[in-house]
Amino acid sequence: MSTPVRPPRPPRPQHVMEVLRSERIAPSLVRVWIGGPGFGTFVPNDFTDAYVKLHFAKPELGLEPPYDLQALRATLAPEDLPVTRTYSVREIADDAIALDFVVHGEGGVAGPWAAAVQPGERVVFGGPGGAFSPDTAADWHLFVGDESALPAIARALEALPATARGVAVLEVRDASEEITLRRPEGVDVRWLHRGEARQETVAVLADAVASLEWPAGRVQVFAHGERESMKAMREELFGRRGLERAQVSLSGYWALGRTEDRFQAEKREPIGVVLPPA
Repeated sequence: MSTPVRPPRPPRPQHVMEVLRSERIAPSLVRVWIGGPGFGTFVPNDFTDAYVKLHFAKPELGLEPPYDLQALRATLAPEDLPVTRTYSVREIADDAIALDFVVHGEGGVAGPWAAAVQPGERVVFGGPGGAFSPDTAADWHLFVGDESALPAIARALEALPATARGVAVLEVRDASEEITLRRPEGVDVRWLHRGEARQETVAVLADAVASLEWPAGRVQVFAHGERESMKAMREELFGRRGLERAQVSLSGYWALGRTEDRFQAEKREPIGVVLPPA
C-alpha cells in the first residue's frame, strides 16, 4: 500500500511594516517599534508569550517582500535565502508592535540590525504564534528567565490580576541591565547578575529556584531561556519539586555557543530536546 502524499503546507501570511522608532532601554536591550500602513494585517492573539518570525534578506539581492520562500529556495543558493529569527512581542499599542532585541557586539543577524535600524526601514515577519497565558486559578506564579524571556515575562506580569502572588527570577549580566517591570504588589522580582554568559553560569537560574521558599498552593510556572539552563530547570521543577506538565511552560529560546540556525536545527536532535513529549 502506498503512503498518501501530503499536500505542501500553504505559505504562512507575512506582514510588511516599517520601523517607527527605536530606543535603548538597557545597555544590551534595544526596543524597536514597528507599524505603519501594514499594521492592519496583524491580528493579535491572547497569549502573553506571543512571538513573530522576522525575515531578514540580503539587501544586495533586492528582494521585494512579502517573500515567496518556496520559490526562492528553487532559485537562490542556500546562503542567499532570507533568514528567520523569532522574537517575543513586548507590547502592542497605538497601531504598533514593540519588539525587544538583545544586542551584544557584531555577531548574529537581528541584534546588529536592531542596533543600527532607522525609522522607515521595512520589516517583514510572520505570526503571531504563542502558547502561554497566566492561569487565574493558580494559587501563585513563578516566572524564570534570562534576557531573551524578559518580553514574555513582562507581558505576563502585566496580565496578572492585582491580587496575584508569585516570584519572578530574572537573570541578566549586571545591575545596569535591570529594567522597570509593572507587576502586582504580591509578585516579588529577584534579579540575578551572572556576568557574561558562559558554561559555568548555565545553572544560575535553577540554583536560585532551588533555594526559593516554596509557597503553599498550586503554582503555575513560565520558565524560558538558554537551553542548558532550562534543562537544569527541568530537573528542578519535575525531578525535585514534582510538578505536573500542565503546571509548567518550559523551553529553550537559545543555546550558548550556537548560532540561531544551528540552535533551530538541533531542536530535531536529542541535544535540542528540553522537554520530551509527554
